[in-house]
Amino acid sequence: MAVAEREPNAEDTLGEELEGLDALDLGDTVPRSRLSSAWATTWPKVAAVALFFGAWQLVVWSGWRPEYILPSPFTALEALWHELGQAETWKAIGITLRRAASGYALAVIVGVTVGAVVAQFRSMRVAVGSMITGLQTMPSIAWFPLAIVLFKLSESAILFVVVLGAAPSVANGLIAGVDTVPPILTRAGRVLGARRLTMWRHVILPAALPTFVAGLKQGWAFAWRSLMAGELIVIIGSKPSIGSRLDFARTLSDYPLMVSIMMMIFIIGVVVDGAIFGTVDRIVRQRRGLTGREAR
Repeated sequence: MAVAEREPNAEDTLGEELEGLDALDLGDTVPRSRLSSAWATTWPKVAAVALFFGAWQLVVWSGWRPEYILPSPFTALEALWHELGQAETWKAIGITLRRAASGYALAVIVGVTVGAVVAQFRSMRVAVGSMITGLQTMPSIAWFPLAIVLFKLSESAILFVVVLGAAPSVANGLIAGVDTVPPILTRAGRVLGARRLTMWRHVILPAALPTFVAGLKQGWAFAWRSLMAGELIVIIGSKPSIGSRLDFARTLSDYPLMVSIMMMIFIIGVVVDGAIFGTVDRIVRQRRGLTGREAR
């Protein structure tokens, strides 16, 4: 006995269409090995580094500057390897990283406090909103005359400039994140009984987190730049630092060492950015479905 075919109704058609949209969101469903994923992430960076060193070597070969002034990449890498073998270098790295951590932590506390107040109260935004952006645009080096007058040649002078360099970026990141929170979320929070601190903790801050993380990342970049400027100017004899060693290399006309320390500064900044802020940013985006399967 033949079974009569059932004509598809509107509900079946809608289900098929939704399944098709879900398939689009899934992306590539073929699992990739860890090795292939690691290679897909690594090779663009390796290629970029190779292109940079290749361009650097071409400039050296062009004779634009004598090689004792502009050393080749191999000479700089050799100097960097020798520098990393010195105990004094690791002591300097430790002191610099400690300054970076303490200065950045203070900047986050100040930036979050100011950003939360400005984002919460309209009168505060009108009063100091543009001032925060103005502080962010000021070069870090411009703060050092005032820092030295206030704190002499001390750790406090360096931390003062680091905080002023990084806190505005953190504050602006939080303000921008709060501004992009959909109003429907805050209305839903009020309906569910959330008020003030509860609203901030459970609704506003989670929704603002992606933009806030971007502000934290930018704040680290400003803190690192401010710290390097500070260590070039404020040199404390009993506390060697990366910046002071860079200045000594310039003073002694040891240009391979100078370039190698510049490479060290670049590497530390990139490693901290990628290992800490890159990881946090990736986790936040994954939890919100903002990355493809291949990035997981």
